[in-house]
Amino acid sequence: MNRHGADAPSSEPRRGRVPPRPEAVGATPPPLRPTRSPAPKAPEPASPDSRILSAMRDAGATGVSGAELAKQLKVSRAAVWARIEDLRKVGYDIAASPHHGYVLRATPDLLHADDLLSRLGRVKTIGRDIRVFGETSSTNDVVEKLARDGVGEGIVVFAETQTKGRGRLGRRWVSPPGKGLWFSVLLRPDLRPQSATQLTVISAVAVARAIERQTGLTPEIKWPNDIVFGHRKCVGILLELGAELDHIRHVVLGIGIDVNVAEDELPEEVRPIATSLQAEAGRPIDRPELAAAVIRELDSAYARLKAGDFHEISDEWMRRCTTLGKRVRIRVGDRTFSGTAEALDEEGALLVRSEHGRLERIVGGDVTLEK
Repeated sequence: MNRHGADAPSSEPRRGRVPPRPEAVGATPPPLRPTRSPAPKAPEPASPDSRILSAMRDAGATGVSGAELAKQLKVSRAAVWARIEDLRKVGYDIAASPHHGYVLRATPDLLHADDLLSRLGRVKTIGRDIRVFGETSSTNDVVEKLARDGVGEGIVVFAETQTKGRGRLGRRWVSPPGKGLWFSVLLRPDLRPQSATQLTVISAVAVARAIERQTGLTPEIKWPNDIVFGHRKCVGILLELGAELDHIRHVVLGIGIDVNVAEDELPEEVRPIATSLQAEAGRPIDRPELAAAVIRELDSAYARLKAGDFHEISDEWMRRCTTLGKRVRIRVGDRTFSGTAEALDEEGALLVRSEHGRLERIVGGDVTLEK
């Protein structure tokens, strides 16, 4: 698992923007692709199970009748009953009575596409289509194939476990079954490859917001892609691009969140620098509810980015960041240097003042806090 720690934060880092745009350090030329992005395909309509779960959630303890569900779905009451029975078989606790109809009393700790869709409500882009695998090699690989097949942006692919999960720089990402959120999102932003770091920034803010709202914890961000508590990492974000020289065709946004992972389920070598939401909160966290919250925040942040509000999101990123205002050591390939992290630029790159006074623009590589 790609887990990096961060030193505990001190005072709020200095905020600000530096007008000149220095030469980028750590940039990797995007791979060439022969064609432009395909036209997006329309999302699939909501499934019967998703609509049934939505109706029961909306009704709460009052319940919803089989007749009403049959009317909404335009099917027979017997067909509704069959769908209810199938939901019960996978762990949904659904009560039924002549007076109250169907009442959703409890849900299983499983990622179920129809359940997630029923929790989401209306979204603009991200989460219009959700797919869940019990096991896959890597959700990024699944979404990359969907991108090449012309699937429209916004699809989210979850896996209960990954056999070949990966983090930045090809590092292994361990995904214990049923203990975290391991997922990838397909995006087709109207951005230049040089601005792709904006997607990492807005994603980190979105995930931090969702965690804060669902758990009451206060997560921090370590540039460029980690959510941390003190020096322990809980979330990693991986961005993989399909691009031409001047245009992004698609982006695969991979996110891994250690939700209910116990310490003994982590690789021994990362236990001193890794944590989980359960460990930080002192209680198990509802994974499906957190998954829906993260998708909603990602969708909102992506809509704001497309509307030109990146600066507002980056301001929040800087307030949460443990890197700004600190002495950092940067390794890009064979080159290593130290400096002070000062700000983000307008494209989301990290601006670092070197020991020689030069302002470096960092878009890749490893950044660690100096002791």
